[in-house]
Amino acid sequence: MRVILIDDEPLARSILRNYCERISSLEIIGECENGFDAVKMIDEKTPDLIFLDVQMPKLNGFEVLELIQHQPKVIFTTAFDEFAVKAFDANAIDYLLKPFLFERFEQAFDKCSNSNENNENKFSGQSSINLNEKQRIVIKDGEDINIIPLHELIYIEAYDDYVKLFTEEGRFVKKQTMAYYEKTLPDNAFIRIHRSSIIAIDRIHKIENAEKGRYQVLLTNGVRLPISRNALPELKSRLGW
Repeated sequence: MRVILIDDEPLARSILRNYCERISSLEIIGECENGFDAVKMIDEKTPDLIFLDVQMPKLNGFEVLELIQHQPKVIFTTAFDEFAVKAFDANAIDYLLKPFLFERFEQAFDKCSNSNENNENKFSGQSSINLNEKQRIVIKDGEDINIIPLHELIYIEAYDDYVKLFTEEGRFVKKQTMAYYEKTLPDNAFIRIHRSSIIAIDRIHKIENAEKGRYQVLLTNGVRLPISRNALPELKSRLGW
């Protein structure tokens, strides 16, 4: 089984390396110390299994899973037990809490070996990333990885099976649903005003009358978006209108 070790701590990688070398069926094909390198290496080397830390520089472990194209099996290794639920939401094989002994490592590997379903751990992306916690959105564009702080986000627009995210810097496209962002964006900062648009409340410049008693919002970047009749009462409440 071909394995990549992903952890920003050299000692943690050293322990994982030692444990892997004690199991003849494991072959280490790479090591990474940050999320950017992990995304690139996973897609280039297509491992069968990754040992993945959660808290790392640049990208955390969940963001790595969201961005990769190749879907290996995943065993999380972390010193933080509060991420366990998210890990299993992402269909991880196991969750190793540091420090762990070889016997616990071996148990996780046995569980992985006994898993026969292809792509069992395929990351769903729908419930595992909590934007309220990280305050940013990560988007992969070819070889580039764009990190958008939430305070820079002006609005989101539906785009078939994707969404378009607009900032002062430009437009970004991400494979995700409007329902996901409606659920996970902080509701004190964002509101869905139409089935096809979510806006940042502090980016509202003006509410304007449109034809036939309808309203539209004028954003600070000059964009006008329609407000649905169903969304208008909630928007009025949020604005104290």
